Amino acid sequence: MFLALLASLPIVLTVVLMVAFNWPAKKVMPLAWGVAILIAGGVWGMSGQWLAGATVAGALNAGGILVIVFGAILLMNTLKNSGAIKTINKTFHGISPDRRVQAIIIAFLFGAFIEGAAGFGTPAALGGPLMVGLGFPPLAAAMLALVGNSTPVSFGAVGTPILGGVSSILGNPQILSEIEGAGYTSATFLHEVGIWSALPHAIMGVFMPLIIVMMMTKIFGEKKSFKDAFEIAPFAIFAGLAFVIPYILIAVLVGPELPSLGGGLIAIGIVITATKNGFLQPKTTWDFANKSKWDSSWVGVEEMAATTEEETQTISPFMAWLPYILVSLILVITRVTGLKGILTSPTFTLSYTGILGTGLSYSYQYLYHPGTVAFILVSILTAFMHKMSGEKIKETWSTSLKTVIPAAIALVFALGMTQVMLNSGNNPTGEAAMTVVMAGALANIFQGVWPMIAPLVGILGAFMSGSNTTSNVLFSGLQYGVAEQIGMSRIIILGLQVIGGAAGNMICVHNVVAACTTVGIFGKEGKVIRTNVIPAIIYAIVVGIFAYIAMAFFVPGLF
Repeated sequence: MFLALLASLPIVLTVVLMVAFNWPAKKVMPLAWGVAILIAGGVWGMSGQWLAGATVAGALNAGGILVIVFGAILLMNTLKNSGAIKTINKTFHGISPDRRVQAIIIAFLFGAFIEGAAGFGTPAALGGPLMVGLGFPPLAAAMLALVGNSTPVSFGAVGTPILGGVSSILGNPQILSEIEGAGYTSATFLHEVGIWSALPHAIMGVFMPLIIVMMMTKIFGEKKSFKDAFEIAPFAIFAGLAFVIPYILIAVLVGPELPSLGGGLIAIGIVITATKNGFLQPKTTWDFANKSKWDSSWVGVEEMAATTEEETQTISPFMAWLPYILVSLILVITRVTGLKGILTSPTFTLSYTGILGTGLSYSYQYLYHPGTVAFILVSILTAFMHKMSGEKIKETWSTSLKTVIPAAIALVFALGMTQVMLNSGNNPTGEAAMTVVMAGALANIFQGVWPMIAPLVGILGAFMSGSNTTSNVLFSGLQYGVAEQIGMSRIIILGLQVIGGAAGNMICVHNVVAACTTVGIFGKEGKVIRTNVIPAIIYAIVVGIFAYIAMAFFVPGLF
């Protein structure tokens, strides 16, 4: 237990300083990294070579995230400076001028589609700036984009959290033998885990659009009231159902590759059509108060849509939306199996293997990475398609670079800390990694109520690593072992791990820093985490209760 408490210190320090004391991430993360270094080196006995190698690996991974963040900011600033954002604004007002409807469509449905195609933080990076461009407070845009990016995450990047995360346990011969003994193949087992991730997810997914609107009207509304959210509750629940019904059907009938992508695409069509035809629309149109009444903490250093009418040309609706259409098409097409194999081949990959003589490696697939192949490439094409002047292009790139620089410090040290903790198992004492020790302590204490704890372990993994996939790689083995030990369904407990890793995306430091940066706010990461942790915990509690009921009454004998 003492080792588990020590292992948790970097995480506790991060949470306390950012959430309780509202320190900015760029100050907290170097300190937390230093504490992780001291504990991993001094207590776990991790060598200097491994400490340095893990830190470098973290910095390289941060670089990959920063490319996505920079690309998203660049695209938004390109649209702003070309005049396209004015047209996009008018288009959304044509669908509905109600901010509640806009938030549901962008933060939840559009985010689900992008998550299904690309994952890895792209929905918040794309949706946040889009909402700012439409007139949302930057802090609201960051919070809502992160909360909306929850239910779809378990099937992000065409199923990577399950097919690339949970599948890691299949490399264990004993586990594989047990799975096959229960009548499953590797593929059917992962399919079943996908189904039991989708079903509990769907319970919350129906209500996520309403939760998004409730947060918006209570925190950012002029009346600070939930009443404005309840006025649109029928439409919000309709939007949730429009997503989760195809989401479940695809998970059950097809597999874990397409529930979010397909569900998001189908729901966007249904919900926009319903909105334009006045179906379940509220009687009054809701908007934010005048900007002069906004709290200073809501806004950032960059007013992304502040360009005046005189400064920009008029762009047609098709040309204004074409960049987003291209981004979506590129993200989908590059994920097609055959082409994906080519784009991720060694020919188109920059690799660094054996970082500083350790077993760590890093690769950058520049024709597959969303930052380069989608955001930056489309930004360059857009500048020419929208006939921007050289001066405007220069201003756009300069502003975007200046915006992303402050995030670099936080991300480099956040991922450095994560990699040190993940790799602390490489030590001469034979002690398990700090992350495994923490999770193991939780398992020993809370075995009797494990369905309530399993999602929290997933959240912990995502909070630390910034990825549902990595959380699943870290803790799927532990979850399987605990389920076996306490006689509960391994499949359902693994499903809860996957769900927790998705809910953790709302609050993980990496995603919060990235989302805040793309909307131009800095030093507000603690406020975002403090707010978003509430829906994340509610999510975990609800799916845990659902799992108890399912195992007790519906599938008591499920493997």
